[in-house]
Amino acid sequence: MALLFPFADYWWLYGVFVAGVLILLGLDLGIFRREAREMHFKEAVVWCSIWVSLALAFNTALYFYTSWRFPRDPRLMALPGFDPAAAAWQVMLEFLTGYVVEYSLSVDNIFVFVLVLRYFAVPPRYQYNVLFYGILGALVFRGIFITLGAVLLQFHWVVWVFGVFLIITGVKMAIGSEGKVEPDKNLLIRVVRRWLPVTPRYHGQHFFVRDDGRLAATPLMVALLCLEATDIVFAIDSVPAIFALTREPFIVFTSNIFAILGLRSMYFMLGGAVERFHLLRYGLALVLTFVGLKMVWLDTAAGGKFPIGWSLGIIGFALVASVIASLIFPRRPEPADHPTSDEPVA
Repeated sequence: MALLFPFADYWWLYGVFVAGVLILLGLDLGIFRREAREMHFKEAVVWCSIWVSLALAFNTALYFYTSWRFPRDPRLMALPGFDPAAAAWQVMLEFLTGYVVEYSLSVDNIFVFVLVLRYFAVPPRYQYNVLFYGILGALVFRGIFITLGAVLLQFHWVVWVFGVFLIITGVKMAIGSEGKVEPDKNLLIRVVRRWLPVTPRYHGQHFFVRDDGRLAATPLMVALLCLEATDIVFAIDSVPAIFALTREPFIVFTSNIFAILGLRSMYFMLGGAVERFHLLRYGLALVLTFVGLKMVWLDTAAGGKFPIGWSLGIIGFALVASVIASLIFPRRPEPADHPTSDEPVA
């Protein structure tokens, strides 16, 4: 099937998008967050609204651009039965569905972020900067994974592999127990500690310092590496999930990036309450299982493409129902753990 946004023709669109993201991140850290300080709930809500609004504005702009561009593209108009208006609408729905899936799967990331930052006892005023650079690294890794996915999906058997993998992941998420974060067992962290000294305490916002004339990492750097490693693990699930909804690398890339950009503000908005949504993992499990079934069966059963509108409805229902169920049936309080030291692990 021909791509609507082949890289050879739309490389400039990728470039404009990446440049826009870098400008937003530069404004974020260089102007709005020049000083290290804790982000409070109200500010986090405002920033969540801003990032979501930007994603929806981009989707609207993409719809109008494709509505104008597709009828003028001789390559597309030469395709039998190609309807430019329907294709533009399809692009908008695919972006929205992919964004919803990626943003929802990000809640799992947030739960891990909470555990990691607690484990390393990262002071609240430094957490935003750690997440900023963590997300900057995530943008690079997601771009690599999406590029690899776009290449691999040219082989039909890879579609089946991705689909089966998502189904297995969804089932494991539904029936398995919630995992624990164990940074000491992380290979990347162990390598860093073996070859680079780590200071026992934080040194402001610095990731590296000179200690007795030697370059040493601070616990902030170790926490950042742990966040990067966990995001790579999450990308293994999330990238195939969105490729189940669209085969357009541009839509996969942009919706993925917008979901990642909203992670920091979502963390500060939900970080203290994320455990209340204890049934959300069942909704996410259903989403992963559904998109896996879509890859291996539903698309073929629907004559080549399962309707994206139905996909959006099923995914939305699964997520909303699990959130509402979490609020109606709250988690039973667990016995208080023994108090632990606040000393950062280094």
